[in-house]
Amino acid sequence: MKSKLVVLLLILSLLFTTVITGCSSETSKDEGTPAETATEEGGTEEEAAADDGETIKIGAILPLTGSAAATGVKLQAAMEVAQEIINGEYPDLNMPLAKDAGLPNLGGKKIEIIFADHQGNPEMAKSEAERLIEEGVVALVGAYQSSCTKPASQTAEQYGIPFVCGSSSSAALTERGLEYFVRIAPNDDMESEMFYEFMLYLNENYDVDIKTVAVAYIDNEFGVHAKEMAEKWYNEVYKDKGFEYLGSVAYATDVTNVDTEVQQIKDMNPDAIFHASYIADITMFVNKYRDAGVTPKCVLNYCGGFQDTQFVVNLGKDSDYFAGGAAFTAAHLDTMPELKFINDLYREKTNSHFDGPALEEFASIMVVADAINQAGSLDSDAIMEVIRNTEFDAPYFASGAIRFNESGQNEISASYIVQIQDQEYQAVWPEDIATSTPWVPFPDWSERK
Repeated sequence: MKSKLVVLLLILSLLFTTVITGCSSETSKDEGTPAETATEEGGTEEEAAADDGETIKIGAILPLTGSAAATGVKLQAAMEVAQEIINGEYPDLNMPLAKDAGLPNLGGKKIEIIFADHQGNPEMAKSEAERLIEEGVVALVGAYQSSCTKPASQTAEQYGIPFVCGSSSSAALTERGLEYFVRIAPNDDMESEMFYEFMLYLNENYDVDIKTVAVAYIDNEFGVHAKEMAEKWYNEVYKDKGFEYLGSVAYATDVTNVDTEVQQIKDMNPDAIFHASYIADITMFVNKYRDAGVTPKCVLNYCGGFQDTQFVVNLGKDSDYFAGGAAFTAAHLDTMPELKFINDLYREKTNSHFDGPALEEFASIMVVADAINQAGSLDSDAIMEVIRNTEFDAPYFASGAIRFNESGQNEISASYIVQIQDQEYQAVWPEDIATSTPWVPFPDWSERK
């Protein structure tokens, strides 16, 4: 496996250096891969670290500055809640690693999350992944934006370091054949199918007569693949079920005005709009939809800005009727005690409820720590063996569990359709987990409650 190959190459390199130069067998950070040089007692640094008094370091790469900083800070808080659960003692909390302090199979050793800021820049994400690996993290999580998760996870693959992605949704991320990468959130392929099925449900049960669809998307890894998946499902399945795909509207990642894009959408006049947007972008679109009188029958949002509770703060009553995929709604707190407990901890840090991406990033830390504990080792291959072959308990998700398929995608989807009603997120589909019935169709902006 890769991590063992790295060890062998480093040992050979060190022996060669010692013979030629008579220098110490230690390597500097720029001399090669950081992970697993041999110790004097035999074994690897990873194995030695499991026995000393140090914490187990997990690297988290997030957008802590830049345009997505507000979201990144919330994701950081969610990960910190997971760290608090794992390192503390919560005997009444029915969750893995909650009852005892630290990781019991590693002598109660605690985890330490080392945060890095990629600033929304893919090159920065790559370099920060390299830096964290050099600093000795045993796994990586992040990076929210798919365009940053892609290079960061490729770096982790190069070094043989597990990467558990929480909320990045580009379907392409789990189509690369990587051995050390898995993803918890449903991808945009899965969400596209869910959107079409939800529209069929609305047509059959609420006589909404949704027929035409358009996609508005940010022109990056996330948006492009969301658009492609919407088109794929239309062409392969839903074209024959009465829908018509009208086209798509792309916008730049640094967009500051969406007048032109909104006019294009208005000219299309779709019954449904699929949005692949972040919080600042979707806020601009909604404001312009109101100003331009754009009133589709429904708007469905991929993982991204709509899920951020700041969406409601930004737009007030104008946020009502918008819907999309999510792994969290506060409406489930009364029936999910574990979710309520961790949500209370999260609210102490952020003064807001969890949202879908934050809960998925929380889950990424829980999965990594649980896998390390079950492996009883810091060896990368042992950790990945657990990740690949374990169904993880996740009582904070409506689905209750996490299980990765051969490509690394969580095949037990945590998401369902939520809709904002009276400025609160409600689960509206599937019916068995719904907390409210859907509000359809969109009323005219002047007729809103």
